Amino acid sequence: MKLKIAIQKSGRLNADSLQLLKDCGIAIDNGKDQLKATAANFPLEVLYLRNGDIPQYLRDGVVDIAIIGENLITEKGQDLPVLKPLGFSKCRVSIAVPNNSTFNSIQDLEGKKIATSYPNTIATYLEAQGVNAELHIINGSVEIAPNIGLADAICDIVSSGSTLFKNNLKEVVKIMDSQAVLVQAPSLSEAKTAVLKRLLFRFDAVLRAKQSRYILLNAPNDKIDAITEILPVLKSPTILPLAQEGWCSLHSVIDAHRFWEVIDALKAAGAEDILVCPIEKMVR
Repeated sequence: MKLKIAIQKSGRLNADSLQLLKDCGIAIDNGKDQLKATAANFPLEVLYLRNGDIPQYLRDGVVDIAIIGENLITEKGQDLPVLKPLGFSKCRVSIAVPNNSTFNSIQDLEGKKIATSYPNTIATYLEAQGVNAELHIINGSVEIAPNIGLADAICDIVSSGSTLFKNNLKEVVKIMDSQAVLVQAPSLSEAKTAVLKRLLFRFDAVLRAKQSRYILLNAPNDKIDAITEILPVLKSPTILPLAQEGWCSLHSVIDAHRFWEVIDALKAAGAEDILVCPIEKMVR
């Protein structure tokens, strides 16, 4: 029984989604312009679909799971179960206005025209803020709308902000942060659920490794207790005696996002010769 997963046919999520499957040891033969591919070594079938259509394909049971952005869940798929945040393709949904516009608060958009590909998201936000604005729904290059007189502002995805800069726009309000998430169809058969559990096990091992670093260090024996307190990721560090009397080597794992904070604390506690390495997989 093959599990069917949808990923974005093209765009920012496509490459990262395929890389995640590759890191999980799943071999996908995805030729150019191919719309469907089967894994050679795992019961998985990949469908390359238009991003905005994926939520409905999940509801209809055409696909079983999908990798999409949280922003799309907010816009079109709030009824779909989110299984796991994936930590890549991070962006935000924001409101932007022309550089020469005066903007002090969201109330400045009262009665204005806003171009967007996310009408539900912006409408919900404006309603919560008590602002009435006219929405122009655009599928495509939203950023050009103010320059051609179609709108006074836009609501769109922002990553680096370079596209806004090129179109003489400035980001003024962030509505939400977004990242890639794994989403499930409303119902799965028992057989497909079993395959999904196997896939999630691999996802967990890869994602946990990306968030962690393997650390090795030397320390005098009388500093072991203080250093151990700083290394809480695993149950306890591995401690090995060195040839030099009174010294040992400690091996453990640290959170990648706390890297420099932990290194500073370890050095202050007496650690020396610190080595930090990436982790390919981390299985628990």
